[in-house]
Amino acid sequence: MPTYTAAEPVARFRARASCLAMRLVTRATLAAAVCGGVPIPAAAAQTASVAATRVSEPTSYAELWQAAAVAVDQGEFERDERTRTALFVKATSYARRAVALNANDPEGYFQLARAVGRTALALGPRERVKYGVEVREHALNALRLKPQHPGALHVMGVWNAEIMRLGGFTRAVAKTFLGGQIFGSASWAEAVRYLEQAVQVEPDRLVHRLDLARIYRDMGRTAEARRAYGAAIVLADSDPNDATYRQQAGDELRRLR
Repeated sequence: MPTYTAAEPVARFRARASCLAMRLVTRATLAAAVCGGVPIPAAAAQTASVAATRVSEPTSYAELWQAAAVAVDQGEFERDERTRTALFVKATSYARRAVALNANDPEGYFQLARAVGRTALALGPRERVKYGVEVREHALNALRLKPQHPGALHVMGVWNAEIMRLGGFTRAVAKTFLGGQIFGSASWAEAVRYLEQAVQVEPDRLVHRLDLARIYRDMGRTAEARRAYGAAIVLADSDPNDATYRQQAGDELRRLR
């Protein structure tokens, strides 16, 4: 599962793919991302950085999905709102073009799920829910092509969790725009299933264990949450921002009751 970054963003690129990933509606991301960041293999990061520095405007499938990953990674750390939004819009355009060129590879769909989810950050709750439908669709397309894609598994795990975390007005809005069938498909059981699979596929990725711990916590499965937080804390760094994830895991573990 790949992600990239050029020059300075190369390191960031390796660390993020995510999720969706991205969280949904009022939690400031849509799905996936769904999610803390979903990382990417070092080899893919290196390939992406080479592509990003070699071409000014991507044209091939690989260049396009890699450029989308770079733009999302850069935007995630960008403080200026207008610049950040522009990067996410660019990422979405690149990812859509990638999927148009090759609809039979999971990376284009995965990067599109990331980009769409990040684009939704600048929108209101109603619009975010609409985008949530698309994030889910692209993540599922990636899994259709590669059932063990860890980034897409992570996105879907967080997507389910965020739907279950909604309440009140936002939940009513979500049901209206997602539709009863899609809304009804979300469950804590599915959130656990997807994140546990992501951990199984990539057991050394700290971010998978962190979001799994959060799901256990919100389900009231405190003992399992403690174990997942503990596992996250002791993992060796595999991505540049693992120190931040580790700090979050430690802080949340200390607050766990």
